[in-house]
Amino acid sequence: MNQRYLTITLRPDWKASLRESAKASKQDCYQGEVLNFESPAQFFGLLTEKRWELVRSAQGKGPLAIRELSRLVGRDVKRVHEDVGTLTELGLLERTEDAGVICPYASVHIDMHLEAA
Repeated sequence: MNQRYLTITLRPDWKASLRESAKASKQDCYQGEVLNFESPAQFFGLLTEKRWELVRSAQGKGPLAIRELSRLVGRDVKRVHEDVGTLTELGLLERTEDAGVICPYASVHIDMHLEAA
């Protein structure tokens, strides 16, 4: 497996999403990774525009120091550090051994379907 990819889904039935992920994990080949949100509010509350900018800036760049990432996006180091904390908890960024971060995904796909209540 050379490149990893992530699919972000929006499904209120998190149990069904978990079952599908477990089923996919039994395949012989890499099926990608899934991050599910239960509601649009949860998705947009955690993945803000500034956090997306961090992911896009880190994607394909290899390991980056937090200071270097903050220079790339033109933001305060403290705020970038806080956002990186949230993004690492979600799995969109990963910490490196030397306290930097890396975006491990070659591509991120958002699969979202909204319909009237």
